[in-house]
Amino acid sequence: MRAARIHQALETGLLRLPETGRIAVWRPVAGDDLSALPDDRVTVQTGFRPDHDHFVARGYAVDAAPPYAAGVVCLPRARDLARALLAEAAAQVAPGGPILVDGQKTDGIDAMLKELRGKVVLSDSLAKAHGKAAVFAAGPALSGWAATPRPVEGGFLTRPGVFSADGADRGSALLAAALPARLGPKVADLGAGWGYLSRAILAREGVKRLDLVEAERDALDCARENIRDDRARFHWADATRFRPENLLETVVMNPPFHTGRAPDPALGIAFVAAARRMLAPDGVLWLVANRHLPYDPALSEGFLDVQTIGGDAAFRLIRAAKPRRPTR
Repeated sequence: MRAARIHQALETGLLRLPETGRIAVWRPVAGDDLSALPDDRVTVQTGFRPDHDHFVARGYAVDAAPPYAAGVVCLPRARDLARALLAEAAAQVAPGGPILVDGQKTDGIDAMLKELRGKVVLSDSLAKAHGKAAVFAAGPALSGWAATPRPVEGGFLTRPGVFSADGADRGSALLAAALPARLGPKVADLGAGWGYLSRAILAREGVKRLDLVEAERDALDCARENIRDDRARFHWADATRFRPENLLETVVMNPPFHTGRAPDPALGIAFVAAARRMLAPDGVLWLVANRHLPYDPALSEGFLDVQTIGGDAAFRLIRAAKPRRPTR
């Protein structure tokens, strides 16, 4: 879908690429086809580790430093993040360079184009494959949309676009309160976000090392600010693929269960499987999950002792102990 719009923008002259210079593509997702752009000039800019690894595996340059000659912003659903990405593109593409903003209607492209028209000179939009694209020139007009740290309750900092940017979500708060007085000594917080659960973990007795594993780089950068403790280790990684240095005594997690807009229980199930692999034989998983999510088969398959220890109408708190060894 995105590929069709990029191709049409180039074919119709809506997007005119300079003959030289890097073309930055902000926030493409795994599976996006960027082949309409000159491969040797594209640099992918994404802070989401699975998408980063996807494009690296396909030979794309990633995270090359600005300035860029042109840009493509793949609009995310989160409005604050979309604004921040557009501001970043407008600042990092050479002044006057073209920036294509592209998105699905379900991700709010119409509303964002309307906002942009109040701030920049925006081209006519092209509509194709349930989405739209339009072009504007880089410059300072969007500087007010730049991402800035956001203080929230508890003395934490967050950023636009990270999960639960306005404060701790209910599930994490329930899990933090339910953790026992003693944990560890080796613990992982899978999907650590900006560090809310990690701070609660480090307040427990017995913890000697905590691995914070987070796929979203902006969230992990916030965690570095929020967790100033020598026992903490920060990993920009896909939690479902992470391997700790040693088997762990404890894993704590509030796993994500969406891929884009769509609910994806398989993602949380993959987190459960990852926790099983990284726990020692006497290890314990502490998990919070929405009550409607079908995690019970994976928990029963992966652990000998599974108990619901609390929760509320929306969330269930689970303690899963004694991981089963995978059969060969």
